[in-house]
Amino acid sequence: MATKVSLSFGRLPDTELDNFAQGVIDALTGNAAFPAPPVTLVNLQAARDDLTAKMAAAQTGGPADTAAKNNSRQALVTILRDVAAYVQIRCNNDPAILLSSGFEMQSTNRAQVELTKPDGFSLKNGSTGQLIARIDPVKSANMYEGRIKPSDGDWLPSVFTGDSQHIIFDGLTRGKDYTAQVRALGGSTGQSDWSDPSSHMAM
Repeated sequence: MATKVSLSFGRLPDTELDNFAQGVIDALTGNAAFPAPPVTLVNLQAARDDLTAKMAAAQTGGPADTAAKNNSRQALVTILRDVAAYVQIRCNNDPAILLSSGFEMQSTNRAQVELTKPDGFSLKNGSTGQLIARIDPVKSANMYEGRIKPSDGDWLPSVFTGDSQHIIFDGLTRGKDYTAQVRALGGSTGQSDWSDPSSHMAM
């Protein structure tokens, strides 16, 4: 059976992707099996550091900061995919060599996975008219769907993200209470149950 590099890092939450990228950099540094990656480790480190900085800015900034963070994330994922393709070629179908790169192997387990109901759901204020939800990452989830409604109204259009720590609801009315829920998407069931609801006032 062919040994393949997993590209699932592209679905990791921002913080986990940031840590994963640093792990790849550390693993490839001085690794004789991978002497000349298509992207230099200096450039990979710069892309990772840029995401770290943009994540920090997005925590307290507005929509422009979130957009900049998302762009930085995509740039890092693109670079990691280029390096992953190089690792795929250089590992010579040897799992030990592949794993020495800091990347993971594609799972050979084809068993279907049922997504669990998200836990650890919380809401906090972001910028004006914005609430930010977070949940504990759900194993085998590809994406997360968030929904929100005013206490006296109907559900607004859902938002979708791959980051379980930053599920952002924009365009809310200041001083109004909102209730939100999140569910995971993917796995064998397609979607999990909705999380327990959480309520917060938009500021």
